[in-house]
Amino acid sequence: MIKLNNIFVKFGDFEALRDINVHVKEGQFYTFLGPSGCGKTTTLRTITGFIEPSSGSVFMAGNDITHVPIEKRNIGIVFQSYALFPTMTVYDNIAFGLKIKKLSKPDIDRKVRDIAAKVDLSDEQLAKAVSQLSGGQQQRVAIARALVTSPAIICMDEPLSNLDAKLRVQLRNELKSMQKEFGITTIYVTHDQEEALTLSDCISVFNKGVIEQTGTPNDIYNHSQTEFVANFIGDINKLEEAITESLRLNENQNHFIRLERIHVERKSTYDGFEGVIASQEYYGLYIKYYIRVKGQILKVIEKNDGVNIYNPGENVKVIIRPEDIMSYAKE
Repeated sequence: MIKLNNIFVKFGDFEALRDINVHVKEGQFYTFLGPSGCGKTTTLRTITGFIEPSSGSVFMAGNDITHVPIEKRNIGIVFQSYALFPTMTVYDNIAFGLKIKKLSKPDIDRKVRDIAAKVDLSDEQLAKAVSQLSGGQQQRVAIARALVTSPAIICMDEPLSNLDAKLRVQLRNELKSMQKEFGITTIYVTHDQEEALTLSDCISVFNKGVIEQTGTPNDIYNHSQTEFVANFIGDINKLEEAITESLRLNENQNHFIRLERIHVERKSTYDGFEGVIASQEYYGLYIKYYIRVKGQILKVIEKNDGVNIYNPGENVKVIIRPEDIMSYAKE
């Protein structure tokens, strides 16, 4: 559907993107993930036409659109700030793109009301000014405006970042449901790892203008290809020398293990490390333990069964399986 071939973007002497290659399949929810300034938004703006690459090509459905103007790319865009017209009604905001396309009033009305119903905006809300709506409602308006012109692709740049945590989770679920319902190819930019893992079919992790890894959420999380990806995605323990020596791990590598991959028991038939519970954080569904092992504090997540709960000061056995460790060459 969308292909980026060997994209380079320079601003003066600064190289913002270096050899970016992306293949977004039709109907996919594809996420660009990374910290601020890593190149993910620049890549999105290259796809939409706001930025022309220094070299490389952008293809959509097999056609080279590298030099095609923004308005002719048939791509819907949802900006971080939503970029709505605050004094206009919700109806007129959604209808804006259709009016530019010079559709008839009956066609505009039908399309606006149809898309509004799909994103859960009432007739009463359609009559209000955008400034009268909550953040979550404004986000729905922005999505409706992007979808109403029936674009081939929709691009979203951090659309949930301005919302509070509870609303972010709610709308995240709604976004995924809407995307599946419409079946529209979606390219999504975020710095939020949890958001990326829950929403995406495929993720590209960006760092300093390059893509470190592309894969499914499971690939990115459980089979991180680089130390940057391992550290950026979720929480992780870096094992210190006393533990790596005991496990006979390669001394020329750095070794990491996810919190849920470490197992804690009071008595174990397996070989394990002696540990002492330093502290705990209770989350209900699970408990996060901080365990002192060979002079290092390891973070461990255990499912809360309501029975096997370990208290600070308690001695435990800590089991680390070599196959659960991710290792990377030291720089």
